[in-house]
Amino acid sequence: MSGSGMPRLMLLDTASLYFRAFYGVPDSIRRPDGTPVNAVRGLMDMIARLTTDYEATHLVACWDNDWRPQWRVDLIPSYKSHRVAEIVPTGPDVEVVPDPLEAQIPMIRRVLDLAGIAVVGVDAHEADDVIGTYASQSRMPTDVVTGDRDLFQLVDDDRAVRVIYTARGMKNLEVLTDVVVVGKYRVLPQQYADFATLRGDASDGLPGVAGIGEKTAASLLGEHGSLRGLLEAADAPDGGLSASVRAKLSAAADYLKVAPAVVNVVRDLEVPTLDEAGAELRPVTGDARTELEQLATEWNLGGSVKRLLEALDRVH
Repeated sequence: MSGSGMPRLMLLDTASLYFRAFYGVPDSIRRPDGTPVNAVRGLMDMIARLTTDYEATHLVACWDNDWRPQWRVDLIPSYKSHRVAEIVPTGPDVEVVPDPLEAQIPMIRRVLDLAGIAVVGVDAHEADDVIGTYASQSRMPTDVVTGDRDLFQLVDDDRAVRVIYTARGMKNLEVLTDVVVVGKYRVLPQQYADFATLRGDASDGLPGVAGIGEKTAASLLGEHGSLRGLLEAADAPDGGLSASVRAKLSAAADYLKVAPAVVNVVRDLEVPTLDEAGAELRPVTGDARTELEQLATEWNLGGSVKRLLEALDRVH
């Protein structure tokens, strides 16, 4: 195994990464038939670097089987609504994805399959929920790789769960632990979902509580511990809340009843075990290696295939 030989699980927010790859690598890189391959190349390079630098022995590429689950939309209709390209009555809705990226997703799936990388998605759920389930059930140190703040709620020093945050680019990765989350937001990771509920998140279409920003949300959670504790204080005559804060919470009462179910990731999905999913990383051999090496030429994947194969060769 790589590095110290200690097992370590890595969970990829796959769509977050291939979107970042698409916008970070020039789309002038194309196959002979003109199809761009920048996202394929970029994702392979990300996986090669991440698994090597963070000494992953197990890897799951978590997939959005439904990027905007109807049950979340039923609770908060504005949830990700600004990213809908087409509403599909039988679901899932079609997300706004640039055509040059859409064309690469089947190639990404093919490369992951040939490389022996486990891909796991669950119907009616987002990749976040798959990540939340594996991270919550993991018996080994776990790194969650994402560009989305939503998953900061999973950070847990006691269980050795970290987030590797990609929002500032692969050259500026940030590893989030309990201390880092507290330093950034003045809340504990286990308070982060309540914090996000109060503050809102325009990128996900979550309105938040009008008049309560990050500082106030952090202060209220610091004093009352959780959203539940805060709402109990709001209901109590001697709860210690100002009339202004009570009024703001009261005005947002309907939202606050449903938002936690939307913001909190699901942690108890039925997913294959790591063994069943084939999550343990192994060198690519035989026909799969031959085909990957052929695709490097046929699809103009350059040195990305070589770097991915070398990263997997180092695991054992």
